[in-house]
Amino acid sequence: MFAVNLHAQPATQAGAAAAPAPAEEMVPAAAPAVFHVLGLPITNSMICTWIVAAFILILVRATTPKNIKEIPSGMQNVLEAMVEGWDGLIGDILDKRVTKWVFPFATTFFIFILFSNLMDLVPGVGSIGFTSPDKSFTPLFRPPTTDANLTVAMAGIFLVMSLYWAVRYNGVWGLVKHIFGVKMETTKWTYPLFFLLFLFIGSMELLSVVFARPVALAMRLYGNVFAGESILDMIFHGKSLLFSLLLSSCMYFYETFVCLVQAFVFAMLVVAFVGTLCSHTDDEHAH
Repeated sequence: MFAVNLHAQPATQAGAAAAPAPAEEMVPAAAPAVFHVLGLPITNSMICTWIVAAFILILVRATTPKNIKEIPSGMQNVLEAMVEGWDGLIGDILDKRVTKWVFPFATTFFIFILFSNLMDLVPGVGSIGFTSPDKSFTPLFRPPTTDANLTVAMAGIFLVMSLYWAVRYNGVWGLVKHIFGVKMETTKWTYPLFFLLFLFIGSMELLSVVFARPVALAMRLYGNVFAGESILDMIFHGKSLLFSLLLSSCMYFYETFVCLVQAFVFAMLVVAFVGTLCSHTDDEHAH
């Protein structure tokens, strides 16, 4: 049956003899399945992901009507100012041609991650759910970015697209030289030594591109949002209702800031990582 978890444990009646209940796991690392479709589990984080995606589509549709004015006003003016500012920020980091590729990609990441993070602060998320026959409570909703499956999937998409843009910008052989090439002036006698040195450096760079960067993107976002969700849950489980309300009010302001910062950091890291692959220096071909 469906129930609302009020995050408070009722006091036992006087004289009641009951064994102490086992410690309850606050926020499980794995998103639990709410139901199954054709044998595939549908988790509470997946439900929230669909809600966020639908909300963004409705919001974009409502704020960009067909009769877009040449001289913007109202919400159109706000959206255009935000787009121009974000485009200028990315344009200061990337080549103009690369900016056209990365801008919609990074912007989509920023908007989706921001709203996904903010789901952590929506009343009912994590507290509305159902009780299974074994008396365990399963929330119906869970912020999408507190599920590592989503953050890893986004990091995987970034990896594929960044390599595609790198090949498109440099060419296959140009990308190889960009990573492994000798990037300083040398003589014909010292070139073999520096070639081995930059071959080692390039190997480390390649490891960073295909492994370290995607892992950093996925785990940074997941860890920060999951930590915030866990802290809020611990506060709501406090013994004092008044203390929980006061502390949670302060945490809500802090978590709102964290949600915005983490979305911005993820998008900017995407831009910065692509910039390291799609750039030329005058020393790359100098021997």
